[in-house]
Amino acid sequence: MSFDIAIVGGGIVGAATFYKLQKRNPSLKLVLFEKENLLSDHQTGHNSGVIHSGLYYKPGSLKARNCIQGRRELVAFAKEHGIPHDVCGKVVVATDEKELPHLEKIYQTGLQNEIEGLRKITPEEVKEIEPHVECIAGLHVACTGIIDFRAATAKMVELALAINPHSKLMLKTEVVGIEKKADGTIFQTNQGNFEATYAVYCAGLQADRLAKKDGVKLREKVVGFRGDYYELTHEARHKVKHLIYPTPNPDFPFLGVHFTRMTDGEIECGPNAVFTFKREGYGKTDFSLRDTWDALTYKGTWKLFFSNMSFGINEYRRAFSKKLFLKTLQRMIPSLTMDDIKPGRSGVRALLLAEDGDTRDDFRIEYHGNSIHVLNAPSPAATASLAIGDYVADEADNHFKLKA
Repeated sequence: MSFDIAIVGGGIVGAATFYKLQKRNPSLKLVLFEKENLLSDHQTGHNSGVIHSGLYYKPGSLKARNCIQGRRELVAFAKEHGIPHDVCGKVVVATDEKELPHLEKIYQTGLQNEIEGLRKITPEEVKEIEPHVECIAGLHVACTGIIDFRAATAKMVELALAINPHSKLMLKTEVVGIEKKADGTIFQTNQGNFEATYAVYCAGLQADRLAKKDGVKLREKVVGFRGDYYELTHEARHKVKHLIYPTPNPDFPFLGVHFTRMTDGEIECGPNAVFTFKREGYGKTDFSLRDTWDALTYKGTWKLFFSNMSFGINEYRRAFSKKLFLKTLQRMIPSLTMDDIKPGRSGVRALLLAEDGDTRDDFRIEYHGNSIHVLNAPSPAATASLAIGDYVADEADNHFKLKA
């Protein structure tokens, strides 16, 4: 079976790319390959469900532009198609004098990014929004929200398939080999071989491996970091109204442990960030020899570890100690007790690591013959997915000369 364009990876970035390419090219026959038995089963389906504002990202960066454009488009998409969501706003709080300069820097970045409804608020104003929070200063970000990303992903694919009945979604179809031809690519999968003239890879946690199979000379490597969540018990849910974030540590590519009201009413607390011994492993003891060997024989992993030793040790201690996790949460809500929290789910984030231990923290795309590889789509990729889909579609138009 042959197609004009194959998209590999059924997370929200792959789904948005599938949707945008099909919308622009309704006569082309597209296929979306996903190795799991349902869409958005890894990073997309295990994240915190937050529609990010674009508050933290370097002004002018692709990440900032995609996040802000993508957020606006995602909210409009959710309204149009009945996707569960709520633009409820969030507070970012400082609980220590040392955090105030960074909170101010975040505020100035938000102003440069023209974040709607961003304002400084006093501790008293924070309490009007989140009565149980104790802090010394805060920001209110009115345009932040929550959404069901799994439902958004499914709707994007549904809409794409409705445009061209010859296009296909192929679940349970893992690409295990790639053979290049002069006029396209043969995808060797567990369901047989398929051909496509052009290919777009949005493979998330497997992005580096598929790039190498396709012949890309890649020096970086994907390393997974697991984030564990707790949930507030039913009796404690009243202590969080919407979204509560700390002032993040500027030295690390994570936003810190925060509180999130989900679209189903549950309140999540987390995540931490610890190295995972299995790229797609969500349990604390999950292990893959291949994934562990790949990560621990790569010098970039060790450089990241050694340069962030104290942070990493503290994260691991908290991963296995409910008491320490609670202590972190109590920095913002001191009234929380051990009885207020219970273990929740986990997610894994793909970090594209350079050999010097640098985390490639912006969107990264690579071209190779008739292929485009989305090698790095870090948070807020889910929020930015429709904008990323547009960007990749633009690149496909140019690189593949689809409009020629």
